[in-house]
Formats: sequence, C-alpha cells, structure tokens
Amino acid sequence: MRILLVDDHALFRDGVALLLRELDPAVQVSHAANLGEALAILDGDPGIELILLDFILPGMHGLQALESVRERHPGVPVVMLSSQEDQITVLRSIQLGAMGFIPKSAPSGQMFEALRTVLARRIYVPPLSLAGMALPVPVRSCTSAAELGLTQRQTQVLRLILEGKPMKLIARELGLSPNTTKTHVSAVLRALAVTTRTQAIVAANRMGLVLGDDASS
Repeated sequence: MRILLVDDHALFRDGVALLLRELDPAVQVSHAANLGEALAILDGDPGIELILLDFILPGMHGLQALESVRERHPGVPVVMLSSQEDQITVLRSIQLGAMGFIPKSAPSGQMFEALRTVLARRIYVPPLSLAGMALPVPVRSCTSAAELGLTQRQTQVLRLILEGKPMKLIARELGLSPNTTKTHVSAVLRALAVTTRTQAIVAANRMGLVLGDDASS
C-alpha cells in the first residue's frame, strides 16, 4: 500500500512510519510537513492509496486541510490524526469525508491496532468518542456484509461510502448510472438502518463490520 503521511512533526512521522512498516513491510510511506507539500505529492503521484492527515497543520485548522484534500482528490481515503478526540471533532471529520480518526494520545498498543485497522481498509474511530451518539435504531449484531443481506455490488458501494467517496465517484468507479448508484446507496443505508453516511460509519464501527475482498458483479 502507498500511504501519504502528513504531519509537521518529523519525529512523529518517523514513529508512525516505523509502526506502519512493522505492520506491513511492503508499505511505502511518503512524507509531507504541510498541506502544500501534501497536495504536490498527491498531484504528482496517482498511486497514493491512503492519506494519514494531522488535524492541525501550519497556518490552518485541520478540517480546512481535510476539505482541501477531499475537494482536490476525492478518490483517496483520508484518516485523521489528532490530539483532540471529542465527539464534535470526530463527527465533523467524518461528515467532511474522513474514513477514520486516530487519537495521537492513544497508548502505543491502541495506536498499533488503529493503524492495523486502517491498513485493512476498515474504519477506526476512538471507541469512547462516538459512544453517546444516537442512531435511528440499535445496531444489529452483524460482522459481515452477507449477514446484512448485501449483494456483492452493494458491498462494493458500502466500502466506497465508508471511504468517503461522493455519489458521482462511486458511480464512476463501479461503472454505474447515477440512478442505479442511488438505488444501491439507499439499499445499503436501509440495511444498516441509518439515513446518513456518518450514521453508517458509526453503525459499521459498532458492529465491527468487516468487508472482505469483493469481486465485481
């Protein structure tokens, strides 16, 4: 996997990169100290598969950086790194398209598990930060898309929803018409018993939902 790590503290970047390589020796990590460097790397390297983005970068609020990255490269999943982990910050990050949120204050074991989770293209959010968030109905005890009754195509759609990809990009990646994509998205949200992407992430996180490799259908 090709990862872009964006943080203005070189020692922190080096530490996270070391953990990533311990988890997967094949991981390739590019470094950026600010938003300008990050965008330059993304513009020049279409192979980046995941962005780990610091919440606070020089000269801007972290969510401004998230918005800029999502606007310019909506197809690349973003996971936030932050010393803040209050519910408002986590939810706002997810609403703006982040697919995960890792607290910098996490003990090394928790950080290790969080990085393992995002490397597996699964969602990670601090367990306590969303504990009080209400959902339309209690989540079902499901750990797989099959248990939710999702088809292979709907599983693909769910994965892209959780990665923060907008409807148009989901349609383009899967070669679907806008109407067909909308139908699949509605079916996925209905299966999760939620109405928004933010709720979908919370529900999937509480379920411990694992999306295995899926083939096109």
